Amino acid sequence: MSTKPPSKVQLFEDGTIEGIAYGAAAEVPTREPNDRARLGYCVWAWLTERNGTLDAAIRAAGVRTNLPESEVRAIVRRHLEAKGMTLG
Repeated sequence: MSTKPPSKVQLFEDGTIEGIAYGAAAEVPTREPNDRARLGYCVWAWLTERNGTLDAAIRAAGVRTNLPESEVRAIVRRHLEAKGMTLG
């Protein structure tokens, strides 16, 4: 029995909402890559739907990192503001 190779990862362009959200998550040092992916998804969902607050979206991601949550929020906010996103 043979297994198929995994699907290739499709990266998002920097100017897209997905690229901005996952770029913000990439700046956060996490214990595992899946934590960054989950954070990127939660930030993307907040940017597209604007349900709740950005802080709630970051908290919902459950990022495992050695940084305090306030520092994670600051990193994400700085990245989004640098890319011209309005945070409201």
